[in-house]
Amino acid sequence: MHPYASLPSRSFWRTALGERAPDAPLAAPVEGLWSPAFALGADEPVLTAGSCFARHIGPALREEGMHWYEAELPPPGLTPAERDARQYGHYSFRTGSLYTAAALLQWLRWAFGEAEPPREVWEEDGRFFDPYRPSVEPDGHAAPADVLAARERTLEAVRRGVAEAGCLVFTLGLTEAWRDTADGTVHQVCPGTVRGTFDPDRHALHQFTAAEVHRDLAAAVALARRAAPGLRVLLTVSPVPLTATATGAHVLTATCYAKSVLRVAAGQLAQESPYVDYFPAYELVTGHPFRGAAYGPNLRTVSPDGVAFVMRHFFAALRDEPHPGPHPGPHPGPAPAPAPGSDSGEDVSCEDAVLDYYSPDRREGDGGPGGRPGGGTGQVPPAR
Repeated sequence: MHPYASLPSRSFWRTALGERAPDAPLAAPVEGLWSPAFALGADEPVLTAGSCFARHIGPALREEGMHWYEAELPPPGLTPAERDARQYGHYSFRTGSLYTAAALLQWLRWAFGEAEPPREVWEEDGRFFDPYRPSVEPDGHAAPADVLAARERTLEAVRRGVAEAGCLVFTLGLTEAWRDTADGTVHQVCPGTVRGTFDPDRHALHQFTAAEVHRDLAAAVALARRAAPGLRVLLTVSPVPLTATATGAHVLTATCYAKSVLRVAAGQLAQESPYVDYFPAYELVTGHPFRGAAYGPNLRTVSPDGVAFVMRHFFAALRDEPHPGPHPGPHPGPAPAPAPGSDSGEDVSCEDAVLDYYSPDRREGDGGPGGRPGGGTGQVPPAR
């Protein structure tokens, strides 16, 4: 007798995946893919943050009847389009997309007083913007003090949300980040792409290693749990490939490297900690048994069918259902509208997606070399 003789069918490739129907890769469920390390009650406040793929999780939780905790609510009187453009309802806090573990740790340190947020403000055409979430207010603020006051409201929402939540779902997206060598802070995107001005003597590309991602994740979890000792953390890795890489490598190998690093770091921390778990959203979209069926025509954006496929497995595992059947209701939302001047279906409300506007085939006539989306005006493409 040996250990393999008593393993379940999910432990063998042929019975777990090899015999799936090839003509409908998103229809057949994957049994036993995830066994949650902890339960999530229907009334338990759940926070969501991270890269662009994390935007799908909160609304899906709410649709399922669970408590997605929006700690930063919009002011009254905004239309749905205005709420979306100003990034209310994208994540639990209005931090914008947090692509790296370092960015999550940075916001937590600011919120809980372990570091002082920089007071620098960017100005364009008489309006003022936050360098650390440059697209959250697409029209900017009237004065620098308004930028800092708005950031403080978000930091208060982070403090309140972490203190009251039962679980934080954080989605890792990138290993490349632009660091400010003057103060060590991390930017969401390269200064000068969305807003601001790139300074080669100040803004440096940093490629995080698996050890660094693990270090920052562990520090972020420890800091959050000091404020809320009962908090659990559920990690995911975004299946969305890189829009562009600044390393000089091919974007395919850069994507493989980045996602491998993030997956290793998340998996290691989940193995080490009883209050950290990993949910395989990345594997459900990128795994070759699914034949890329979860992606849109640009091979990057995850389709509504792909999102629904991921979330069916998530909720079925939480309910301890062995087979997540077909989704009983409509898709979680319409397919993304194409970006202006594009047929790619890219989600332009995702800051990282803006980098596609700087690809060589777009440089002529859409911002020009070194310009910005929107004819070099510095305006972010309109959110869908």
